[in-house]
Amino acid sequence: MDQDQLSDHVLINGTVVPVTLTTDGKLLWADGLLRILNLEKEVLGFAVDGNKIKIRAVIEKEDGIFCGGSIGDLVRKDFVFQPLSQESQRLWCQKLREYLDSLGRPKRLFIFMNPFGGNKNASKIFLDSVKPLLEDADIQFTLEETTRQLYAKDVTKRMDLSKYDGIVCVSGDGVLAEVVNGLLEREDWSAAIKMPLGVIPAGTGNGMVKSLLDSVGEPCKAPNATVAIIRGHKCSLDVATILQGETKFYIVLMLAWGLVADIDIESEKYRWMGSARLAFYALQRTLHLRQYNGRVSFVPAPGFEDYGVPTSYSGESINGMNVGSSSQEQPIKARQYGYQGPDVSLEDLGWRTINGPFISVWLHNVPWGGEDTLAAPDAKFSDGYLDLILIRDCPKLDLLKLMTQMSNGGHIRSKYVQYLKVKAFILEPGTCTHDPTKEGIIDADGEVLARGKGTYLCHQKTLMAYDKLQITMDQGLATLFSPYFNMDINHREIFLE
Repeated sequence: MDQDQLSDHVLINGTVVPVTLTTDGKLLWADGLLRILNLEKEVLGFAVDGNKIKIRAVIEKEDGIFCGGSIGDLVRKDFVFQPLSQESQRLWCQKLREYLDSLGRPKRLFIFMNPFGGNKNASKIFLDSVKPLLEDADIQFTLEETTRQLYAKDVTKRMDLSKYDGIVCVSGDGVLAEVVNGLLEREDWSAAIKMPLGVIPAGTGNGMVKSLLDSVGEPCKAPNATVAIIRGHKCSLDVATILQGETKFYIVLMLAWGLVADIDIESEKYRWMGSARLAFYALQRTLHLRQYNGRVSFVPAPGFEDYGVPTSYSGESINGMNVGSSSQEQPIKARQYGYQGPDVSLEDLGWRTINGPFISVWLHNVPWGGEDTLAAPDAKFSDGYLDLILIRDCPKLDLLKLMTQMSNGGHIRSKYVQYLKVKAFILEPGTCTHDPTKEGIIDADGEVLARGKGTYLCHQKTLMAYDKLQITMDQGLATLFSPYFNMDINHREIFLE
């Protein structure tokens, strides 16, 4: 046997066939077909069953044939072979284990499950799609059901992170945002925020996991998301800090004010409809359109300097670290607004302003706001910018057309939409133009950040006031489990001549 690869004859379905495990992690054998199984991409784990070895894998399904020619639905499949001696079996197990361990996959996960999100299917999704795959991969996990708002945040703030290789949210985007806030409010936040985070779609809004899976052409489904976590590949994620006085809130997906926030939050009264509530209420809100007085100020990214008019910095003077709860204090520096050069005053960053009234103000950190909403097609996970989508004035019929184009990102080409990237942002929200006694809602990662006068459930307490707030960016601060892998390695089956 070659020292760097393992080649041997084994029994497969009663027939002795040659099998090779290559140094780059391909398992090759022929049983009428030449089969190539990629350990990194397709193999979850293996188990010894008597004198047999059972390799547990996920394979892409296409027209009933297992192949890797396209990316799509995944199905579990076991490949079983029997070495011809105990020594051969021992060596196969050793080589398989060494290669899988070299991939740096997670072995212990803490899992939050939100049983109340979306259509309340999280428990079924976990039992049917997530748990079997984790067990195939020999991953130990601790499962915690969320029982209330901010439950995941509170647990994350006090949990012993050393016991786990990652935190996974079987939920929508809200629980992920809670976990990020919990990590950043810890005393050890600078180390804690490096904990890899995963999301499995089980909520109304699944924008983060949709953005991740869509980036490699995979469907937004629980098995695909679970396998991405098992593989252990990671990517960086920008985190935005919302500041108002001494209050901070961290977001990873989006902030909305106006139409999008109203749809997201006010449609809660129709939660029994599931995800259909968003489309239903979007139609209502468009037909009974609101506009809000207000102003936005921003530092544009390179190439977007012509948007708005020049203005001076009008943010708050706040002392303290941009992230975390460190007791060490320092003045906020311009670099915390995405500026990468020497320290300069915030006034020197080239602020610009756009005045309302606005139909919608929408900031996005990743491309998808939900499974059917490609809000910011040009957004990147860790470019240090937020994508800003503004609608100031738009006839209702054009707005309806525009909203139907959000499923493919076509709305950004409308003449009624301004789409740009910003390094820093200040929102000064105002009243409804048609009724000065009523204000709006500010929505951050699907949660209500602030409720103005006369809004839906305005009596409920919120983290911030309906007033000026500012946003800073920390590029690549958080870490996500991602579906990226070596794209030129595909499972394939070739008929032998």
